[in-house]
Amino acid sequence: MWETLFHALADAPQAYIILFALAALDAVFPLLPSETALILAGVLCVEGPHLSLGWVLTSAAAGAFVGDSSSYAIGRFVGHPLRKRLFDGRRGRKVMEWARAQLELRGGTLIVVARFVPGGRTATTLTCGITHFPYRRFAAYALAAAVMWSVYGGLLGYLGGRIFRDKPWAALLVAFGIASAIAGASEAWRRYRGDTVPR
Repeated sequence: MWETLFHALADAPQAYIILFALAALDAVFPLLPSETALILAGVLCVEGPHLSLGWVLTSAAAGAFVGDSSSYAIGRFVGHPLRKRLFDGRRGRKVMEWARAQLELRGGTLIVVARFVPGGRTATTLTCGITHFPYRRFAAYALAAAVMWSVYGGLLGYLGGRIFRDKPWAALLVAFGIASAIAGASEAWRRYRGDTVPR
């Protein structure tokens, strides 16, 4: 996978298209390596002359926003059968009421923090659509989250590439270590705030 990603992201403009596509599709298929690709592209901005950091950050942020909006739309317009199947019954209704209340209370924080929690982005954006969270508010927070995620991932790779200029693999390992720590801290903060599904 590393070698394939490395070669795919080594040249513009295909790298920007791939970054956009991975960031967008990752909202619906959370196993896609969007963050890995973003960090690697940040490193490659230092390693080779072909990529521009500005375009890397822009394409990743745009893809992330489009993906989040798509996931929201799936939840909103295809969410009824999903809700009936997954949240039918007393416990299911209780979970949906809890989700709606949490989004009403601190929707913005949840949308932004979920961006940095593995799998959290998909669950939150779908739930926003299913519960009919106002799209205008959703879009504002989703855009902020997409830009923050793009800048964080791209700069992590870029700065790692600058510090370990002759050792790109060391730059990647350090960047992924920091990214994992941030994801863990985001999840711990979410649990500390009590954002856990009722039983």
